Amino acid sequence: MSKKNKNKKNIKEKLTSKQTFKLSEVLIIVIISILIGILFGSSITYEKENVVVTNIPEELEEFVSTYENIYQNYYKKVKKEDLINAAYEGMVNSLDDPYAAYMEKDDSESFNQTVNGEYVGIGAAVEYKEENAKISMIYKNSPAQKAGLEVGDQLLAVDGQDVKGKTLSQITKMIKGKENTKVSIKISRDGNEKTYEIKRAKIAVPSVSSKIINKNDKKVGYISIDVFSSTTYKQFKKEYNSLVNKKIDSLIIDVRNNPGGQLDDVKEILQLLEKRDKVLYQIQTKNIKSKVYDGTKNYCNYQIAILINKGSASASEILATSLKENNKAILVGKTTYGKGTVQKAYSLSSGATLKYTTQKWLTPKGNWINEKGIAPDEEVDLSDEYKENPSDDTDNQLQKAIEVLTK
Repeated sequence: MSKKNKNKKNIKEKLTSKQTFKLSEVLIIVIISILIGILFGSSITYEKENVVVTNIPEELEEFVSTYENIYQNYYKKVKKEDLINAAYEGMVNSLDDPYAAYMEKDDSESFNQTVNGEYVGIGAAVEYKEENAKISMIYKNSPAQKAGLEVGDQLLAVDGQDVKGKTLSQITKMIKGKENTKVSIKISRDGNEKTYEIKRAKIAVPSVSSKIINKNDKKVGYISIDVFSSTTYKQFKKEYNSLVNKKIDSLIIDVRNNPGGQLDDVKEILQLLEKRDKVLYQIQTKNIKSKVYDGTKNYCNYQIAILINKGSASASEILATSLKENNKAILVGKTTYGKGTVQKAYSLSSGATLKYTTQKWLTPKGNWINEKGIAPDEEVDLSDEYKENPSDDTDNQLQKAIEVLTK
């Protein structure tokens, strides 16, 4: 097995071996399992335009000639798109880059929906429970909620097609569709069967949640970030301002099992929390380094604890190490994944997406954490009790963060 394939295998194993389940880990009606290993650990920027090539290299002329020869002369019928897809995949596979990927149109759409933080669907999540597909979550004000679906409903059929024996990925594709089109959802509830006609709509996927934890007469604000999508900053700012208005005394930011995502959104969150003269992180393109600043006058004055683990990667690590090195936060949990590169995603005219590494990111002090990770200030193994019965009380990593902030 090649080094690249081993790295991708390790990434998938780390992502699929999570022992706790947060919002982003439930199979949402549009996010399919094929994206595991494609999104993981990615700090992503987007380029919609390709590099303009004025002179076609001679070797590419030969490639085009070979392409035409195969298409016209191969003894079996060949699809042009199959040859083109194979060429893209061959280029990507030649790179020593575990985060590079070529995604054909269907996978590209799901990938873009994931990192953009929205999708077209009914606003519900499905899971397998007791060998049945059941509704596990319904978003507030979603088409699913308005239609009358409830958590716990057993899913029987989609558009008249039985879901028994189908995989979650197959069910996802059955429920997906274009905005403003209708889908028929047949469910069973308390022994009674019912069919709902639901109009698909654009759904914003929540990636941030918050609450207040009271301890020792102190209000500890808690914000969980599941993934850095293009809507995460807006969600974070809303939740953060809500906590500030409730007069919290300190703040916990939980990025455990957060695989990364949009670089711009983690930058904006840091700008909200850091002073204007502080370096947020550094970017290295080939041999050129640049420092990223732009904090705010109304920066966060709270003592901060950040919860991390081996599933915290890339953008999560940028957040954690920036706040740590600028003396804003202590880190609690386990050493992070260790992913110090940035990918750029190019949208192709076919609807496919090409993603590969273009930059390194460095900590404010210029350290590169790639394949090393970030060690916590307070190392805490997650307890077996929490794994068996997850709650705030059994979450000993959370309790350690609370203890540090309230002692």
